[in-house]
Parts: sequence; structure tokens; C-alpha cells
Amino acid sequence: MGAGSWGTAFAQVLTDAGTDTTLWARRAEVAAAITDDRENPDYLPGVKLAGRLRATADPAEAVREAEIVVLAVPSQTLRTNLSDFAGLLPRDAILVSLMKGVELGTDKRMTEVIREVADFPEGRVAAVSGPNLAREIAMREPAASVVACTDLDVARQVQGACHSGYFRPYRNHDVIGCEFGGAVKNVIALAVGMAAGLGLGDNARASLITRGLAETARIGVALGAEPLTFAGLAGMGDLVATCSSPLSRNRTFGEDLGRGLTVEQVVAKTKQTAEGVKSCRSILDLAQKHSVAAPITEHVVKVVDEGVTVPDMLASLLASSPKHEQDADV
Repeated sequence: MGAGSWGTAFAQVLTDAGTDTTLWARRAEVAAAITDDRENPDYLPGVKLAGRLRATADPAEAVREAEIVVLAVPSQTLRTNLSDFAGLLPRDAILVSLMKGVELGTDKRMTEVIREVADFPEGRVAAVSGPNLAREIAMREPAASVVACTDLDVARQVQGACHSGYFRPYRNHDVIGCEFGGAVKNVIALAVGMAAGLGLGDNARASLITRGLAETARIGVALGAEPLTFAGLAGMGDLVATCSSPLSRNRTFGEDLGRGLTVEQVVAKTKQTAEGVKSCRSILDLAQKHSVAAPITEHVVKVVDEGVTVPDMLASLLASSPKHEQDADV
């Protein structure tokens, strides 16, 4: 459900794994292009899609008799989108979130929103997270990811449905850690992109990535996540890919900000969603509710929501007093 770049790429993964898959696109012309031309011209131009992949603009047709329903809409529109077709979902289906964000206003993770809106039990809702640069996966380049669910038998079913020759899924019971790692890495990638946009080198970027991982783990553990999760694919793996690749929407967004563009100017020049821009305030709210220091997230919010310039943000971030590494917040 959702024919953006990652939704389309994951639909192809399922198809290549031998899973009969229907992709729902909001616009009929996108569905027709995927079905007839084997291409998603808006989000994956130039990528030839699997011949067996079908697409439709009818949500009822897409979910009819589905055993697994994968949700791949922008995180801040999940509640509205899911409300529109929750009544169509087969009650014995597994619901899977591909989204990496925290809902504004409620500070809820995506699986929490899904469970609330669709009224599904926790053990029937899973999340897929990891280094998931959509275009590389759509090109069938090797990648690994994590299927997280509190019911490992359900995680195993989803794992089997998407295990293809190039996409290797692992399973994990720590849904909180996997989801939170996927959400916060977008914010850290914005900061890394800002540093790159300012012309700073690898030392600065590596420092932000490393301290960003520590920040992610601090907040995640306070929310109930397991520390080891952040050393895995949904933590360090996703963080490195998102902070390092020119294919990363969040890093690219941050680079434009570092070059002096405003948030409004960057939004105007790009079609795709940089989830970190929308979720950074919610993540900071969660950190503050749990009395956890989150200076990188706090400074990204200053740029995105409060109009602070990137050079001023960086100067403020570097101004904190030096500490023991294991006690430091930045």
C-alpha cells in the first residue's frame, strides 16, 4: 500500500521472492505505468520492474484476500491513509510497516499508529527496517534488513515472503529498537548532510554518525529498546547507509540546507519525503519526556523548525564542554 520509491522496491522484492504481490498506487496513471510499462516514472525512473508485479489504484482490489499487507506511505500521512482503508483489511492478515518516522502530535511509532487505527493485536504487526536505499534494492543490488515483531513466528512468515536472491532479511523481537533506529537515523543524516553542505570533511561526518548512534541508543533504551539492536542492521547499518549515500533523501536535504537554502526552498525542489524533517520534533519530544539528552536532534530542530542557520547551529553544537566519552551527550 503505497507506490513511492521504497514501497515499489519492496513490492518487487516480494515478487522476486515468489510472493504474489499487488501494489496499490494512489494515482491510476502510476498504477498503469507500473503494470503496463514495468516502470514507476515518478519515483524510480529508468528501473525496469518485475514482469509479475501488478499495480492498481483500487485499495479494495489491492488487499483482497491478502495474507500480508505492507504499508509504505509517508509516516505523517499514515493515520489518514490507513483510516481510509482499514475496514478493507482481512482480519487474519499480517500488517507490515516500511515507514521510518514518529507521528507528530502523538509521538507514536508507526506500528503503534497501525495497531490503534486498524485495531490489530501487537503480534500481528511487524516492521521492516535496515539499510534500505530504495533505488539500489530496486536495481536488485545485495542488501540485508530486519523484520521485527513481538511474535517471532509472524516475523518468520514475513521473512520468508521477502527473502530473495539479493535481499536477506533477519528477524528480531525488538520492535521498539528497530523502529526507533530507523526514525532517528533520518535526523542524524540531516545533520551529516548539513556538515557536508558546509564543506566539512570525513572527520566531522564520522564524528556526527558515531555520536548520533550514541544519541539514538540513549533515547531508544529509555523507551524500552534493547541496546544490542542499535549495533545491528536497524541501528548502525541503517545509520551508515543513510548518512553516507547520495541516494539518501535526508542527507541530500541536509546538504542543501548546509549550502544555504531554506527548508521551504529545499521542499520546493524535491518530490520525495525527507522523513527526518517531519519527525525531528516528535523525536525531541520523546527524548525530553524521558529526560534524555538529544543535542544533535535538538540542533536539527533549531534549523528545521526555528530558522537557525546551519553555521550557527554547528557552532552551538560544538560549544558544549568536553566530557568522558561514555558520559557525553555530544
